Amino acid sequence: MKTFNDYYRNEVTLSFEDHPFSKYPKHVWVICRYQNKWLLTKHKDRGFEFPGGKVEEGETPEEAAVREVKEETGGMVEELTYVGQYYVAGKGGTIIKNVYFAIISSLADQDHYFETYGPVLFERFPEKLVSNERFSFMMKDEVLPSCLTYIKKYFAKEV
Repeated sequence: MKTFNDYYRNEVTLSFEDHPFSKYPKHVWVICRYQNKWLLTKHKDRGFEFPGGKVEEGETPEEAAVREVKEETGGMVEELTYVGQYYVAGKGGTIIKNVYFAIISSLADQDHYFETYGPVLFERFPEKLVSNERFSFMMKDEVLPSCLTYIKKYFAKEV
């Protein structure tokens, strides 16, 4: 378990254990790979980020992860793996979010990408994400590098 502050100075606790904070989290975040590239989306307000969002009534977090990837990027999830879960003690309340790693089999063109401008592919990330205004705040704390290290170690050596 790792505790740190996020971009907005909220306390975040990240764990790679099996659902340590909630069996039914209300949010998901999906780190995606498509054709050996990172698949992100460009959020209309926040900038580049991995797809994610809220778990809707009647769906599992896994179903929400697949749906969010499709809605925000047009990506079809071939393989979805639970990575971990994090807890944000925010000023406006708490958020518990599952993190997944997804292999995407294809991208479909869509007329609408909901609150995003659609898919964006990156071979690698800029070195200084924290100061890069093009990227969402969600890409600027310890969640992403910690999850990438975990994914590389246990799931995808080529990452």
